[in-house]
Amino acid sequence: MTEFALGSVEPIFQGHVFNVERRHVSGNGVAFSRDVVTHPGAVAVLAVDGEDQLVFLEQYRATVGARIFELPAGTLDVAGEEPETAARRELIEETGYDAASLELLGTFLNSPGYSTQVTSIYLATDLRDVGRSPVGPEEIDMAVRLLSLDQALSLMSEGTIRDAMSALGLVLFARRRGG
Repeated sequence: MTEFALGSVEPIFQGHVFNVERRHVSGNGVAFSRDVVTHPGAVAVLAVDGEDQLVFLEQYRATVGARIFELPAGTLDVAGEEPETAARRELIEETGYDAASLELLGTFLNSPGYSTQVTSIYLATDLRDVGRSPVGPEEIDMAVRLLSLDQALSLMSEGTIRDAMSALGLVLFARRRGG
């Protein structure tokens, strides 16, 4: 296999959540460049309540111009914050639930063709209502929806739940359950 070497890195854009840089690379006698979105990472939480209902959010996403169902999630945007701590924070902010137990279900690369973003998905159980503390207009407007695993899988099959993070979380949870 070819050995690739990273040369210089040229900043292109610096934003609130992510940056873009041009990475100059060489390998196999060829020099080339790739534009890369650098992202601090994210967390998602598949929360299960005492009645075996999964906690989803219905929220507006400007990127798709529609309301979609997805797992509670957020960016690792607090300096030094561990992913598990961020998962708990996001769960409370967005849903009003805290969990006695958080367990890592899996970690994935969101889109390794152009982004450094890595997302960790946690399973939250033994939930208790502590009150929502939404941040920003989208979180204030979002609605908490409780779904059975079968309902969530059906919504995924029909395209209502369509983001990769939520779909992967559901598949990992269903597999864990033996389904």
